[in-house]
Amino acid sequence: MITLKQKIDCFLFRRLVNLLYSEYNRPKYGYSTYYRILKKYAFYQRGLKINNKVKWPVDKTSVVIAPENITKGVLCDPGDNLGNYIQANNGIRFGNNVEIGPGVKIISSNHELNNFSKTKKSNPIIIGSHVWIGANSVILPEVVIGDNVVIGAGSVVLKNIPANSIAVGNPCKVVKQKGNHININHIELNR
Repeated sequence: MITLKQKIDCFLFRRLVNLLYSEYNRPKYGYSTYYRILKKYAFYQRGLKINNKVKWPVDKTSVVIAPENITKGVLCDPGDNLGNYIQANNGIRFGNNVEIGPGVKIISSNHELNNFSKTKKSNPIIIGSHVWIGANSVILPEVVIGDNVVIGAGSVVLKNIPANSIAVGNPCKVVKQKGNHININHIELNR
């Protein structure tokens, strides 16, 4: 049930959030208040210019490098959690409904072995839909993570992870198959 407080918050602050964050796609009600989004992210991003080039909310303690090389679906805001480091020099493609825990590092390019000032060209990182990446995990260049995957906390993902799996460890390995994702079809997105 939608409360009067939620309706007032949506009426007063929704347009401002949409103006400040052109790529913010979350449920209209029930995720977070628009006032909280403005209070937690907008002052630092737009006022103090921390991660100012990013078109979605990013936490003040996170770093997003080359956001123009990131494509993302709905229900996905890379860097909105505490202490994320997302480097997209070679590109990162996120699906829909991707949750990234605190302290996660996603690194799309490495440096040349003989010249540390040059970065290697490589394929982008691809992260499917309905993926949860646990706290303090590291995703390294060229990795493809399938749909409906859970990456356990503290994992280091060096190789591709197939769809419908739970993977953990350093190096990250599949430990269990996962059932189908339960999709909520009646979400009214913030557009």
